[in-house]
Amino acid sequence: TLSANATELVTGGGVLPFRLVPKIPLNRSYFDPSSARFFSKRAVTARGTAGAEGFTVRTLWPEDFRLTAGAPHRALPATGSPAKSLRGLMREENRGGAQSPFVANTLWQRGDGQADGRAGGGDWSGRTVLAFMVNGAQGDDDEAHGGHFAIVTGCIETDGSIGNWLVNDFYTLDAESEKGILAAPVTLDNYLADLNAGQSWYRPSYMVVAVLSIPRAAELVQSALGRVYNQFYRHQLSYYHPDQNCTSISIDTMRALGWDVPERGPTSRLLAVLGFPFLAVREGSIAKAKLAFDYLVTDQTRMMPAAALEEIFGGLLALGRDASTGLRAGGPLERMLAADLDSLAYLRFPQIPSSRALGAAPAVTTREYRMMVPDDPALAKIVPVPPRPFPGELRDPDLIPPPLPPSEIAAMVWGVVLIVGIPWVAWRLWRRWRGRDAAT
Repeated sequence: TLSANATELVTGGGVLPFRLVPKIPLNRSYFDPSSARFFSKRAVTARGTAGAEGFTVRTLWPEDFRLTAGAPHRALPATGSPAKSLRGLMREENRGGAQSPFVANTLWQRGDGQADGRAGGGDWSGRTVLAFMVNGAQGDDDEAHGGHFAIVTGCIETDGSIGNWLVNDFYTLDAESEKGILAAPVTLDNYLADLNAGQSWYRPSYMVVAVLSIPRAAELVQSALGRVYNQFYRHQLSYYHPDQNCTSISIDTMRALGWDVPERGPTSRLLAVLGFPFLAVREGSIAKAKLAFDYLVTDQTRMMPAAALEEIFGGLLALGRDASTGLRAGGPLERMLAADLDSLAYLRFPQIPSSRALGAAPAVTTREYRMMVPDDPALAKIVPVPPRPFPGELRDPDLIPPPLPPSEIAAMVWGVVLIVGIPWVAWRLWRRWRGRDAAT
């Protein structure tokens, strides 16, 4: 445990002098007395560096964040969609549970009497998990109300420990994160509780956990994500926030493996097309109009983390229930999940107290997102970060040029309309006016 004044780390082997890894200069908040009080009340796992002057801690992980087969069952509403049920869980506490205790619930278990004779539940020790995490909205960054998405794999330890699960975090490589976040597979305790980069220092988080009878589905997904990282690091796959982001990269991988996660469609293609020139004029920027266009035409399950999680949860429930009724799933990953899914659990992680403003549950739609952003752009809280462009000399010669985003086509079409169409219409009107003038 950590001493109340955050100067000592009390272990089974004695007391170690304790110090924090330095705060990254761009980081706007950090560990404070409220953090010390939070950790002094519970056992922790600390990662860091031991030296002659004590232990320099980089990660503090609450050991009461656990998942066991004894997780209380939480009945889902009898009416309404699974998506709405999950959204209700994420929003049932004030500020999305940012200041509420850690929660672990069982939402579904394979019942007795299945065709394969296997029942869900029982001892989860050693069971493989394939999990999906969404981090909530930040309270001090108006560019982060949609949250963040990641796929998680791992095994449940005998005591329910989950800190060593592997989180596949995709983040832009071409800008320097103010928190020191790197796009890489990292352990859950690092992903959530690293003193600088940990998501739990900034917002509450939510996880849907598929507990599997055998590990093949999780192994397939983790292996595929490894190949995706290879292409991501070499910049064959370039991060573009509207449609090549943490959510879309993860969802595209699942769909490519044969799990047809349902789409929700774009926010509005019509608004994107008709609004393009007006936005370009209002903002005085073609680039901003293109960005807005791409946001509006991207499928919401590839852009909004919470929307993706809702559809994944509904899909997992359907696969489990369809297997119970003998219905066949579609692609390879779907068939594995339908056969191997034993239970579904839900975890809610609070925001770790610090000097950071409190976060909340993430926006599910672009409309909700806009409602969370001040109308006056001057009042928006935005964290500027320095660019970190990928050196041209490191690019492999065999890289395939990325496809043009939809906004490029829209810009070209509107360019033709403005350059050719409007003068043509003006000419036609002029000819008509001249004809009437001649007739009189």
